[in-house]
Amino acid sequence: MRTPSFLEGVAVALTASLAASILFGALAPQFGGDTVLRAVVALLALGYIVYLLRRSRARVGRVSVIAGWCLAALALAVWHPPLLLYLVLHVGLLWLVRTLYHYASVLSALADLGLNGAALAAALWASTHTASLFVSTWCFFLLQALFVAIPRDLHDRRAARRAPPDPRDRFQQAHRVAQAALRRLSSVR
Repeated sequence: MRTPSFLEGVAVALTASLAASILFGALAPQFGGDTVLRAVVALLALGYIVYLLRRSRARVGRVSVIAGWCLAALALAVWHPPLLLYLVLHVGLLWLVRTLYHYASVLSALADLGLNGAALAAALWASTHTASLFVSTWCFFLLQALFVAIPRDLHDRRAARRAPPDPRDRFQQAHRVAQAALRRLSSVR
């Protein structure tokens, strides 16, 4: 499976923005703006999680992730927190899924958390300045498309260059073999 690209993320952003605008515009007059907005956020999050799972190399746990997300979304719908907290929690669930399926290091996951925070901030900024659901959704998912620039395994590469492992060191050799085996196991196809 090929890895996602930035242009693919732009297409996802455009699709999500159009879907959000159309759904909200069609359903808000009948059901009320807040209820429809929460439903649209949940549907967009579900669609994006399905996209992330489809683009992932890992094949295990997909049904569990979808079921867990559905339970969390149902709990959020029943709890009915303020809209900002609702958005933050859904973004947190997106971050968790992307971290589990697309990254192999804590630093990569933290970089992605920062990206999610910036995407949410951009969406909120766009919402306050334009009052447009299309523009807010576009800003959010356009920044989300940048996740492809975060390396899967982000670690201190300078330290690895400074002290190259001694090929005669049996422990280092065993460590490299074990890491390679773990990478192969985590990317079951």
